[in-house]
Amino acid sequence: MVAVRSAKFIARESWVVAATDDKYIRVYNYDTMENVTEFTDHKDYIRSLAVHPFLPYVVSASDDQVLKLWNWSKGWSCEVNFEGHSHYVMQVAFNPKDQATFASASLDGTLKIWDLDSSAPNFTLEGHLKGVNCVDYFIANDKEYLLSGSDDYTAKSFETFPISKPQNLDPRTFLQVWDYHSGNCLKTLEGHGNNVTAICAHPDLPIIISSSEDSTVKIWDAITYRLQTTLNFGLERVWSIGYKKGSHE
Repeated sequence: MVAVRSAKFIARESWVVAATDDKYIRVYNYDTMENVTEFTDHKDYIRSLAVHPFLPYVVSASDDQVLKLWNWSKGWSCEVNFEGHSHYVMQVAFNPKDQATFASASLDGTLKIWDLDSSAPNFTLEGHLKGVNCVDYFIANDKEYLLSGSDDYTAKSFETFPISKPQNLDPRTFLQVWDYHSGNCLKTLEGHGNNVTAICAHPDLPIIISSSEDSTVKIWDAITYRLQTTLNFGLERVWSIGYKKGSHE
């Protein structure tokens, strides 16, 4: 048995696609439980998968520092290798407003924005002091933003891009809200006491949800960015979160 680090539904095909620590991507039909196919090309663990909303594409992110674009209409052929990160690539997410682009988060401390048809990144967002574990897009007032969470449990100055650094910050783990087009860090959300492992914006409610290795899940107001509540269910380190669309869950 090997660890499964990422799994996604592809509802239009009745599939689940999963990435495991043996470096394979496996596709299953969730109605028949059939193993449809399996393949490998990454040289290290696969951390994250993202499914394109309408094209037959899946993007994978790996500890080999590479992202790959897979086309299931062509026998799951690898169409593009996306290279530019210098450490593990922890997560990948498609832009819901511009589905020709996607974002990646890496332990090299950066986020990168990519086009589907180019192997080099469009640009790089810098500002985290340590590795970036998670990334998600956030839509507000018909404008897209990026959310990111990091291992910034440090007493050093927090550097935004391209804004000058504020001084004398307390040691905290930081979440950031990025203006996607300008590259500016608009807001830093402070409060977690350890690495931030996952972050998402709820699709129906005006909230941002984050989880951490400090054993908590935090709910933030998506308009004011103020902390609304902290949940601690005694789960020890929390590595993943999710929501149910069309509900308050």
